[in-house]
Amino acid sequence: TSVTLPTEGSLLDCRNVGASYGTMRVLFGVDLNVADGEVVALLGTNGAGKSTMLKAVAGLLNASPGKVWFNGTDITRCSPQERVAAGLTMMPAKSIFPSLSVAENLRLAGWLVRKDPAAIEAERAKVLQLFPHLDERMGQQAGTLSGGQQQMLSLAMSLMTRPKLMLIDELSLGLAPAIVARLLDVVRELVATGVTVVIVEQSVNVALEVAERAIFLERGSARFSGATADLLDRPDVLRSVFISGATPTSEPALNGHSPARRTKKKVAEPAMDLAQQPAILECYGVTKSFGAVRVLHDIDLEVRNGEILGLIGHNGAGKTTLFDVLCGFLIPDRGRIHLDKIEVTELAPTSRAFLGLGRSFQEARLFPALTVSETIAVALERHLASKDLVAAALRLPASTLSEALVQRRVADLVEMLGLTRYAGSPIGDLSTGTRRIVELACVLAQDPAVVLLDEPTAGVAQKETEALPALLRQVRADTGCTMVVIDHDMPLLTSLCDRLVALELGQVIASGAPQEVLENQRVIESYLGVETATIERSGKRPAKSARPKKKAAAATR
Repeated sequence: TSVTLPTEGSLLDCRNVGASYGTMRVLFGVDLNVADGEVVALLGTNGAGKSTMLKAVAGLLNASPGKVWFNGTDITRCSPQERVAAGLTMMPAKSIFPSLSVAENLRLAGWLVRKDPAAIEAERAKVLQLFPHLDERMGQQAGTLSGGQQQMLSLAMSLMTRPKLMLIDELSLGLAPAIVARLLDVVRELVATGVTVVIVEQSVNVALEVAERAIFLERGSARFSGATADLLDRPDVLRSVFISGATPTSEPALNGHSPARRTKKKVAEPAMDLAQQPAILECYGVTKSFGAVRVLHDIDLEVRNGEILGLIGHNGAGKTTLFDVLCGFLIPDRGRIHLDKIEVTELAPTSRAFLGLGRSFQEARLFPALTVSETIAVALERHLASKDLVAAALRLPASTLSEALVQRRVADLVEMLGLTRYAGSPIGDLSTGTRRIVELACVLAQDPAVVLLDEPTAGVAQKETEALPALLRQVRADTGCTMVVIDHDMPLLTSLCDRLVALELGQVIASGAPQEVLENQRVIESYLGVETATIERSGKRPAKSARPKKKAAAATR
């Protein structure tokens, strides 16, 4: 048998890399080759496999199948610690210790030379030359820094490990453009000192600023590999992934059941004219900042009774923050929020829930050891007519009647959502898609008038995702509830929603019928991130034959 060798001249060489989370396959045969001194961007939407690829390279996930070489050595089976010691460092998202000071974070990051205080101090001095703002805040608690300063601290901590190759995950996520520009300047300075960089990004705009080459991932496979500026010649890739998405199959199924078997009646469209319905959820002039970063800016939003509204925008646009404000987990700096004509701006989340506001989260918050029926029963606790522990222990009539009503409601929800075959199964044994449906059942157990669904398809298999629009429309037909849905799956939102609202940098940039919003030029530019000024700075305008070679281009940056 022939022996596979790394590509000559490569610092990092990944061949046919696959990766899984449990039984869910996320990467499918991805190749990544990075030369010494190069900057390469990994691009793609949420769920494309970008961060998973970094984890496979860093050793946080097994590359199976596949091979990973670093600096000519096969590191496929090396531990993360061994890879860091060899010079391969990953800067993950949210990589600081918020309760520790800046100085303490940097001291922890110097673990490779922890027995040599002088070496730690020397590394820290070099790092702080790149980040003078941190030098002024050494005693400050890291969690109180602005978003940009926290990213600077994350970079500084990574540099304390003396990397030859840095893997940077979502450098620009949720940050103001001026802060992103400063961080990109730092990345360029690192490259000038000889550090090689692989950076995960969703914005082509940011990638054009800093990376000569890009790998574009979609659903765990590479759709494009080449010069970053050449992506502008591939609107088929950009639009299909960011705007259009994948094409659903003809026979979707969820949890092994077709929609016809899952529900008693055919999905019914609401008979009322939504345009004539009163607004049930409203916010006016809602603004929210975290430190110096404004996340929401004068948001006006009206959701009508019975409507299904989709909320779209790239990562950091402010979608989940808006949900947190609507639910009461965050109080806006200014603005008003009304739920069914009642002002709830200052009310706690529990009070808003009692008034009819329900919400799911990006990560399902369920009890893994309880069965599906038990989990839904717990969600019905607020509806118990008798909550007396003594009455329950003695099986008094009031308690047994109350429990019987709960079990009847549990059975109704299990049947409505097609969960009958899973009723006795522990939550921990279910697929991600089925857990999402159980979470929806728990939300519906509260009899909400308005349901906020935060990325219901995150981590869900494609076949389960395709069945979701029919299920949610059936839920609306059965319960009459209004829904606001955040998701990155455009085919799902187009088939599900009556209306879309697009956010960019905390502002509404488009609102209307789904197709109208997706064809809006500002929405397209927001997702693709191809502003004219950035294209010109990237050197895209010259013909391909006139494009400078990589070394010359790097020297002019």
